Amino acid sequence: MKQTLLELMRMSRICRMVLATCLGSFILVIFYFQSMFQPVMRRNPFAADVCCRKGSRNALQELYNPTQSEFSSAAILHQTRRDQVAETCRAHSASSRKRRVLTPGDLKHLVVDEEHELIYCYVPKVACTNWKRVMMVLTGRGKYSDPMDIPSNEAHIPSNLKTLNQYSITEINHRLKSYLKFLFVREPFERLVSAYRNKFTLKYNSSFHKRFGTRIVRRYRKNATQEALANGADVKFREFAEYLVDPATLRDGPLNEHWQTVYQLCHPCHIHYDMVGKYETLEEDANYVLRLAGAGDALRFPTYAKSTRTTDTMTAQFFSNISSLQQGQLYQLYRQDFLMFNYSTPSYLRLD
Repeated sequence: MKQTLLELMRMSRICRMVLATCLGSFILVIFYFQSMFQPVMRRNPFAADVCCRKGSRNALQELYNPTQSEFSSAAILHQTRRDQVAETCRAHSASSRKRRVLTPGDLKHLVVDEEHELIYCYVPKVACTNWKRVMMVLTGRGKYSDPMDIPSNEAHIPSNLKTLNQYSITEINHRLKSYLKFLFVREPFERLVSAYRNKFTLKYNSSFHKRFGTRIVRRYRKNATQEALANGADVKFREFAEYLVDPATLRDGPLNEHWQTVYQLCHPCHIHYDMVGKYETLEEDANYVLRLAGAGDALRFPTYAKSTRTTDTMTAQFFSNISSLQQGQLYQLYRQDFLMFNYSTPSYLRLD
């Protein structure tokens, strides 16, 4: 009898330890799983525990309860965008048996600005270099004043910006609840072609040629030359597309951030983003964020070089060089981004 009681007590301790571990894993996302199934997109996020800087209204408050008339029409637009994300997430959740729990490692793309209470999820090929420059100005405590004075390579040094995965679980949850969270998106295939052009057609990106180009040439090019196998500097878009839709690529691990989906980079079905900006209205949406944060008078978002921008016409031309099968497979890969951010299926696609 005594031995049985000892065994029961030992099992009880083990159960408590397992329960504590499980709770630790789930605490990061409890609030966001609730948001997926409740009509919280229109909630008032300003409970008593929301901390406001120096007694003033923060960016989150200005977004949901604007005090300036210029913010009112924009608030309606961004509510519509939030609703679109929420509806897509509900549909995806209903059709999927998978339930994913976020870990701090999933939050490495979320840049934190403590002073202005902002969280920005950066998406490569959606003006992320300029956004990182702007975030360095916002968080630099006077070190920088003009974003364009910051070299592009310096903007991508991880230690220059603090990301959400560097905080404790309690600190993460507080900031996710209290700060204005935003991201910027782009038509998925324009972003994809932009990534291809930047990483595989420019000579200075030799690191991408070595890391990805050589692998792509080796797998998908018949009778490749020794030079192509060694350098990987002349990857064709057709070969790049074949690489993306090959199941072996997914088995290798997550896609590189430059062509990973926004859905996987920023986790919009787990994290409630207060604002979804678009590349197509970049300057307008970006400067709206800065005005909400109270920085709009001193800081403007940098203009970008439209002459080098990947356009819809250019994207259609690249897609004309791949098969209808590859086009359909690529659409399935990026389908969530198309639906979630309200981008139409491109008219040039041949979906048989």
